[in-house]
Amino acid sequence: MYHSSVTIHQVVVQYEQKLNEFQLGLEQARSNSFLSGVLLTLAVLVFLGMSLFALRQQASLLWPSIPAPFAAIAARRLSRNRQTEARLRRLQKFYDRAIQRISGNWVGKGDRGEEFDQPNHPYAGDLNIFGEGSLFERICTARTAIGRRGIAKYLLEMPEVEETTLRQEAVEELRNHLDLRERLAMLGEFEFLESKWETFSEWLDTPTVRFPKSLRVVAFISSVLIVCGIPFGLTGLVPWPTIAMWISPLIVFHAVVGLLFRARVNRMIEWVRPISFETQVLREGLQVLEQQPFQSVKLRGLRDRTQRSAKAIQTLERMLYALKERNRDWFYLPSLILLVGTQLCMAIEKWRFDHRAELNAWLDAWAEFEALNALANYAYENPENTLPEVLDAGCTFEATALGHPLLGDSCVTNDIRLDQGVRFYIVSGSNMSGKSTLLRAIGLNAVLALAGAPVRAQQVRLSRLSVCASISLTDSLLNGKSKFMAEVDRLRQMIETGRDGTRVLFLIDEIFAGTNSRDRRVATEAVVRTLLSQGAVGALSTHDLALTEIAASDLCGMNVHTGSRDGTDPMDFDFQLKPGITNESSALAIARMAGVPV
Repeated sequence: MYHSSVTIHQVVVQYEQKLNEFQLGLEQARSNSFLSGVLLTLAVLVFLGMSLFALRQQASLLWPSIPAPFAAIAARRLSRNRQTEARLRRLQKFYDRAIQRISGNWVGKGDRGEEFDQPNHPYAGDLNIFGEGSLFERICTARTAIGRRGIAKYLLEMPEVEETTLRQEAVEELRNHLDLRERLAMLGEFEFLESKWETFSEWLDTPTVRFPKSLRVVAFISSVLIVCGIPFGLTGLVPWPTIAMWISPLIVFHAVVGLLFRARVNRMIEWVRPISFETQVLREGLQVLEQQPFQSVKLRGLRDRTQRSAKAIQTLERMLYALKERNRDWFYLPSLILLVGTQLCMAIEKWRFDHRAELNAWLDAWAEFEALNALANYAYENPENTLPEVLDAGCTFEATALGHPLLGDSCVTNDIRLDQGVRFYIVSGSNMSGKSTLLRAIGLNAVLALAGAPVRAQQVRLSRLSVCASISLTDSLLNGKSKFMAEVDRLRQMIETGRDGTRVLFLIDEIFAGTNSRDRRVATEAVVRTLLSQGAVGALSTHDLALTEIAASDLCGMNVHTGSRDGTDPMDFDFQLKPGITNESSALAIARMAGVPV
């Protein structure tokens, strides 16, 4: 078990100190910008005044150039101060969000990750992995959409135990690297600049644009010859008529090639336009990754997979920039004469051919790196959480003081033990007594644990488990499926998951609700027996006390319940898990809530 030596109070103090530093720096930058602006204005006014004086007095025109150096210096400083202001504002926003997360004021203010949701996933919808107030929104601090995809993948997939251990080591190494997280937050000249996995993958999947192999070499040589003719003409070494006779056939050749390949070039320009806006952030991020002196095996592996990637992507970035700039008014005619657009498209196509496999590997490495940084940031901002012990064998989920990771200070913790001695819980209790929240707390902490993140508990030991949940299923009119059939499909999914030897952690809320008590009892026991025969462990919640008989059978189950604080008010819940079957009745209290005079 790993516990942070930093307290939550120390984290808050550090964040507030950062904000104060940035505020002071921002005020200083604004003051410097004002002074630079005043100096630039004065320099311009002096220039205009001296120019007018020189024209009227027929004086030397050198006098108006005197304030030019001062204007250049002022303009340069003004630009730098504006950049500093923008940088400090972005860092302020970064730490404002961090304090919101710690204070519990984060819901609805972050990335929800809804684009990564999978309707038939065995637990994503039931455990609030995505959406407003979700685990993804709480964890996600990724700078790019590529990183957000990496976080989603970590939360949706079950890795091997060795992989989870490697992630834990990486999270521990990154936990205290605030400076690194600041650098990642500042990638790109502007905050709205983005890097999306789909943009690059769609470009890589576009059809191959074929050019004759020799055309690139011939076009380059002919362009060099055209350009070399200009200095010969300017210096008088070769007469202009001779130069014109020399380069005219080359220009005609370029015109013919440009017309022949015009459609291909235009098609390529449309394909590469999206990535031209997204290479900068990815290139800067990979450059940061390449420079880090990591110690953990996982992080060193990611760094090694991206060696020389930033340089390669910078080459692509420059070609894309040149392709965009070739249409500038001052360069439009020379670009046509020199066949710049066609040559750049051929070079970009060659880059894609040479780096196709590498680019996918770089994207994958960057996605994991941002995911690990997000988990490390979560660990830093939740120092009371602990990294769990992940077992390579058996089917175990043991936790001391386990709490729901998305709840704030009001969170109530419970001890959980599911192993060969107690294979499953049947949780009975009234509505709003915390049964569903308990199931979600177990599931979410299991997801966090296997992803490599710390969990909200004092101590956790768990095996490599495949989480399967049936908690928030609803009717689907679009798919013509009732809630009952949706539940049956999810239970079938749980059973099929366990058939190949995968250990399942099942979490089921109100199993077979709406079925008569006798049929519900028989069907539930059949499902539980099947899951347990595959080595699963889990918990079921119910209002139907007939189901509690299952725990008293030969299945190694345990009856537990949630209820009121002291028994005097059946709706005054303490959300503590207690042994045995609930004996409380809240019927009259519920009727009063509905407005019935009882």
